[in-house]
Amino acid sequence: MQSSDQQAYDRGVTVFSPDGRLYQVEYAREAVKRGSPAVGVAAADAVVFAAHGRPRSPLMEPDSIEKVHDLDGRLGVASAGHVADARRLVDYGRQFAQRERLRYGEAPAVEPVAKAVADQIQESTQSGGTRPFGAALLVGGVVDDGPHLYEIDPSGTPAEWRATAVGDGSEAIRSHLEAEYATGLDADAGLSLALSALEEGADEELTALEVDVAVLDESGFEAFDRDRRATALDDADLSAAS
Repeated sequence: MQSSDQQAYDRGVTVFSPDGRLYQVEYAREAVKRGSPAVGVAAADAVVFAAHGRPRSPLMEPDSIEKVHDLDGRLGVASAGHVADARRLVDYGRQFAQRERLRYGEAPAVEPVAKAVADQIQESTQSGGTRPFGAALLVGGVVDDGPHLYEIDPSGTPAEWRATAVGDGSEAIRSHLEAEYATGLDADAGLSLALSALEEGADEELTALEVDVAVLDESGFEAFDRDRRATALDDADLSAAS
């Protein structure tokens, strides 16, 4: 049972507990941990996203589960947590990118988009009548100075990573990335690393039906179809590629 003091601080997202905690933000982080995982790897010349989308029923069309999103043809997002919350944030990121393109006559870099989405998330932690977004995002792309990958958690904190993961099993996935990541990976090696790390956090073997993959390089955002996902799993020596 929760103490009456903790229950009081649970009732509002804008109220800090005496030990400096926002309970609703912590609960949002727990919602992310229950979501299927997503992995991002910044290689030497590309950013790679791989995500596991588990259908709730064998009657669902696996391709309808979107875990990796194109923002503006150059930048991409991978998400974990509440799908509806993630889609709302993806739409905000797309609108921001288009506004920046119209205002300045050029496409925005990764950092401004990531921080704008983070500001939108943070706003929900200090406004009455709202709740935090129950989603975490990985935002990445390749700009003039190379690949960049940002993680944004439900508190609205952005941080740049070389490789990271969000969602269920993210601790095991991140441990695998820490052990196997090496500076200077090319895109193919980064993809194999992302898929092998994703399998570390999965309860079952990965299949091309349930994996979402995208590579972002200087030519832009490229989402893999089912055949290319199967090939990528084979190349990573992950046997369940059908």
